Amino acid sequence: MAVNAYRETTEALLLPRIIRLGRNLYGAAFTLMKLVPARHILLKAERDGALGPATTVVETTSGTFGLALAMQAALMKRPLVLVSDPVIDPPLLRRLTDLGARVEICAEPAEVGGFQEARLKRLAEIRAEQPDSFCPEQYENPDNPASYSIVAEHIERTLGPVDCLVGPVGSGGSMCGIARALRSGGRRVHAVGVDSHHSVLFGQPDGHRTLRGLGNSLMPGNLDHRTFDEVHWCTAAEAFGATRLLHSTSALFQGPTSGAAYLAARWWAERTPDAKVLVMLPDEGYRYQETVYDDAWLAAHDLTGALPAAPADVADPTVPSDRWSRYAWDRRALAEVRRTAGHSGGAGPLAEGTR
Repeated sequence: MAVNAYRETTEALLLPRIIRLGRNLYGAAFTLMKLVPARHILLKAERDGALGPATTVVETTSGTFGLALAMQAALMKRPLVLVSDPVIDPPLLRRLTDLGARVEICAEPAEVGGFQEARLKRLAEIRAEQPDSFCPEQYENPDNPASYSIVAEHIERTLGPVDCLVGPVGSGGSMCGIARALRSGGRRVHAVGVDSHHSVLFGQPDGHRTLRGLGNSLMPGNLDHRTFDEVHWCTAAEAFGATRLLHSTSALFQGPTSGAAYLAARWWAERTPDAKVLVMLPDEGYRYQETVYDDAWLAAHDLTGALPAAPADVADPTVPSDRWSRYAWDRRALAEVRRTAGHSGGAGPLAEGTR
């Protein structure tokens, strides 16, 4: 009984607050969503024997998964080495080291795959130097999406059936895992993925991205493209503006990935008033007080401006745009979309058969 009570209490700390943001729009506001897979993966590895008494946890990250690992490793009293790059912000770096993590910074990007490839190469070197190591491999480990079943259960207990799930995509874990679990009972939940331009996740060429926390320079194994009914891409300025709008109208102090998802979800909910829409809001905004929440910083970096009223439908999702855009993915594999790119336009927010 005591063990079950502990498990329930611990899981409750991971689960999001479900908050009504509009007539048919709800937000799942996390303190730190990546705690869900970090805790699940490390505890499972310990149970399975992959984490021995002296095993070092190693991972590549520049964002919140690293923070989640550092928090869980500190609780488990496990040594942790994180490989990152110059994009990591000073407040996050300070917090990681304060939690006991050793952080290595890759100063130069790889010619192909950018900093993420450079980090993977350094990670491989560290693992060769430390044979007794364990890597959670958030991009490839199926335990990442599987961990989100507890979030889906929480959503169903709190809201009942959901018609549309909207969220940012990075590793593919949260959106693919939650959508898969919500659909397990046979309900046709419409899934909307939100990405950034110049991210390879949905077929665009890799390039510089000011908006971090979603998107990727490498294709993660956990991303199942057939999960998604439609995909949205937005710019950093649009995501930051939507983040500030979410704060000023709903008093939710979240990070820019939340803003990007909110931008798409608000439009989708208004366009489809009979659908119950849930948007994933992955982390809080404290890391971004000197950037996203600083008017002077936004102005200095030319990241201000009015939000578009709607996304632009695109015929070819593999071509980056300079504004919020949208494509009807229709639960297809990436190769299939690439074959038909340029020959089909965007569809309505609820294509036939998505409910």
